[in-house]
Amino acid sequence: MKASFYTLGCKLNYAETASLERQFTDRGYTVVPFSEPSDVCVINTCSVTERADREARQIVRRALRTSPDAFVAVVGCYAQLDPETIASIDGVDMVLGASEKFRLFDYASGFRKFAQPKVFVGPVSAANDFGPAYSGGVDDRTRAFLKVQDGCDFNCAFCTIPLARGESRSQSIQACVAQAHNLVQMGYKEIILTGVNVGDFGKHDGTSFLELLTAMDAVDGLERIRVSSIEPNLLSEELVDAWLASDKVCHHFHIPLQNGTDELLRRMRRRYTSDDYQKLIGSIKTKSPDAGIGVDVIVGFPGETEELFKQNFDFIHALPVSYLHVFTYSERPNTPSVDFPGRVEPRIRYSHSDALRVLGQMKRSEFYRTQFGKVRPMLVEGTIENNMLSGYTDNYVRVSLPYHPSLENAIAMVRIGEQTGEQCAGEVVRIVSSQSAIAPMPLLPVIGAMSS
Repeated sequence: MKASFYTLGCKLNYAETASLERQFTDRGYTVVPFSEPSDVCVINTCSVTERADREARQIVRRALRTSPDAFVAVVGCYAQLDPETIASIDGVDMVLGASEKFRLFDYASGFRKFAQPKVFVGPVSAANDFGPAYSGGVDDRTRAFLKVQDGCDFNCAFCTIPLARGESRSQSIQACVAQAHNLVQMGYKEIILTGVNVGDFGKHDGTSFLELLTAMDAVDGLERIRVSSIEPNLLSEELVDAWLASDKVCHHFHIPLQNGTDELLRRMRRRYTSDDYQKLIGSIKTKSPDAGIGVDVIVGFPGETEELFKQNFDFIHALPVSYLHVFTYSERPNTPSVDFPGRVEPRIRYSHSDALRVLGQMKRSEFYRTQFGKVRPMLVEGTIENNMLSGYTDNYVRVSLPYHPSLENAIAMVRIGEQTGEQCAGEVVRIVSSQSAIAPMPLLPVIGAMSS
């Protein structure tokens, strides 16, 4: 039998989908692309925005067009928050919530279509287990996302995650290290630590994210560690220092801001001020001037006036950051901000979002220009496009290189060239480790000569 999967949302969702896929392959199923006919279709949903909800419904209908007789199971955050709406879509057979999504085979033995959809969604308070998960490329074996934490205790005014995933929880450091060892043995060179709020790791068992990072740093054969995202109030000076002192942890930080004005930060129920954030970014750049720093920002939150938007824009413009992820605010049921006064008209939200996305492109280009001519370690991905290979440097510069067989899945020191589109040209200085062994390799001939 064949099974297909579709994932919406964050990298944590992708890691969990990969674990679901392994449940099927372990039982003899063949996993096929979602665009091909299959016997079972599993859709892992997100519900951060209204658009994510709408897209989930569209994906269900797409699955049924491709595989009209398939057993369709919908899992994840949207399934937890609005199971009745999903169950009402023609052709859906099963809806599984946060506590149930990894028990698909318990609920649907045989995967025969039901006359009526079945819903297994318990209260989110029951979501207190921790389903280990990791994802990575099927062919290139370069990077894997390792789930180390789930849930969130912060209760920001705009966020559905605590409603969909429950309270903050994490697995033990020992379990994380054991999974990291397994991933290294499978050939992965880089592990990205992911979760809903990874900086909260270990709060309930007396450990900490700093201890986890230290333990991961000691994993033999693991060459690079990256952190998906971390809240600014949880990024202590001690943690930053340990992060930057490591030879394995990438000099790349993704730090949500959400807004650059204290008035809206308070309304959002964030746990820091704009001054706190500015000092944190300044401290990182002082200690590591070439560090790449990404920022999440929400546009159109209730109460955002033109003046506040301008203050937010100017604040971000002045920050020495590398790129932006811009989210247009949308009202989410059962979140405090739904009832806040000062609703921003959708056309203004989208206009402000466009302005910040342009700023984000400028920030990326400015950062890339500062890296011109510098030599950084780069993990080369195995996918070949137009006879070119690409990948990310440790500080998150996307670089493309002319294809050479010795570069596939290798870590190489590359000299960064001029930006072309969304990435930079590059040339190889030397290969640090190959795809088959962690050992120095001979210097390659100069590839793609460029000006210095």
